[in-house]
Amino acid sequence: MSGEMAAALVAALLVVALLAAIAVVRTRRVVATPTEIAVHAALHTAALSARALRQGLDAESARDAVPHLRELTGAQGVALYDAEGHLLAHDPDDALMWTTHMLAECARAARTAAEDGRRVLAGTSPAVIAQPLLPDEHDVLGVLVVLTHARPGPGMLGAVGEVARYASSQLELAELDASRARLDRAEVLALRAQISPHFVYNALNTIASFVRTDPDRARELILDFADFTRYSFRAAGPYTLLSDELKNIDRYVTLERARFGSALDVRLQVAPEVLGVVVPFLALQPLVENAIRHGLAGRRDGVITLTARDEGNDCVISVEDDGVGMDPETLRTAHADALERNDADDSASVGLANVDHRLRAAFGNDYGLVVETALGAGTKVIMRVPKFAAGVRV
Repeated sequence: MSGEMAAALVAALLVVALLAAIAVVRTRRVVATPTEIAVHAALHTAALSARALRQGLDAESARDAVPHLRELTGAQGVALYDAEGHLLAHDPDDALMWTTHMLAECARAARTAAEDGRRVLAGTSPAVIAQPLLPDEHDVLGVLVVLTHARPGPGMLGAVGEVARYASSQLELAELDASRARLDRAEVLALRAQISPHFVYNALNTIASFVRTDPDRARELILDFADFTRYSFRAAGPYTLLSDELKNIDRYVTLERARFGSALDVRLQVAPEVLGVVVPFLALQPLVENAIRHGLAGRRDGVITLTARDEGNDCVISVEDDGVGMDPETLRTAHADALERNDADDSASVGLANVDHRLRAAFGNDYGLVVETALGAGTKVIMRVPKFAAGVRV
């Protein structure tokens, strides 16, 4: 290699090294400025406090949240009080700071802030700032009390206000979560109440008819009926596994088949990979009940097909009958009327509306029931659920 070529090569390598160094400096400048480090730290601390506050405001969640709230405010001490002004937790655990006199002063400030719904300043060394946790259009949920040795200026007061506003929003979300859980439980109770009394009456009548003629069959049906009711009225959450729903459907169909005999032909086509999918509790029973009632209406026999297949990120479940079908507009009106009346005699229609609402509430509007029907063409009800959904678990 000539001297000129070697010099050119060295120069090129130096240019590459210089560009790499500039890129490193720029990268460091982008991700490691003091401001960005502070922002990242603040966001991390806020996330830690949110994890506690999303459980609602009680002694345990307050104890977990106060260290992070103190870090966010930069204060010497932080305490959380409930809406009545009762102390839940404070940080740090320093008896010299939280003297009997200081605790009494903080309690007075917290009660005043809770009653008036406004910030209260008290004391001088340290100063006490009592900021109510007051979400928009909501009652006071609690009070954030901050102790600071410095005179609280606009910056400090603004920071405390923002931290209190953030804590309030997390507590409001906790309230919404709790309300949603209560609504889920209420809807499950409503669906249980809508299990057709005609089905119960007919099942017991059918079992009674076998007591003399076929005692062994009667005994088996009694066990199926007991398992069906035990599952339907179990003390559990609003979700269950598809495999458990299918087992309960099998019991339901066994009891109905004992009544209808060979007239009822129920066929299952289930992909094994979707058996572990989580679905709303008692989501399938109203679909099958609807198919049996309408599929066998005025007929001597009927075929009902239940399929569950894997479709990408979703599991698609359908229940189809080969009955007489009906006009789609008439179906829409009938279901709306049944839901408004909460008509026990039309429990299948009410049950379908209930399942549709629960699917949309859990997974979004893209996951409601789809009903395909026409006069003389049977009816097919399709339910789509995601195989994985945040916050949805058994």
